[in-house]
Amino acid sequence: MTTRRPRSIEVDGITHGNAPIPMGARVGNTIYSSGIMGRDPANDTLPGDAATQAKFVFQNLRTLLRNGGASLDDVVHVKAYIQNNSLRELLNAEWLACFPDPHDRPARHTMVMDLPMGMLIQIEIVAVVSDSSR
Repeated sequence: MTTRRPRSIEVDGITHGNAPIPMGARVGNTIYSSGIMGRDPANDTLPGDAATQAKFVFQNLRTLLRNGGASLDDVVHVKAYIQNNSLRELLNAEWLACFPDPHDRPARHTMVMDLPMGMLIQIEIVAVVSDSSR
């Protein structure tokens, strides 16, 4: 039996503070993300407004996928966390920009919950890398 070990995937400019946590991990053809937050990769800061955080969440997702040898087409599941229900519209706008085809979208579950450190939106994803993305 072959044991597959995860390969860490990082996004330049984005950290989890001092925690030794990668942005994601790839095992075989599957990518699992850590919490993807709306930090600005230019300076690793979290903007105060929800619209900018939402934009950076999905920008950071694209970068994570690219660094892991994947694309948005490979995403099969998204867990979204929002600070309050009024942010659902911002989340949906970015979602539709990334996944415009209603017949070709990943599954998604959105939860309203308290998020730490000024985060208003955060996502986690699972992607299965297709042969064309490798």
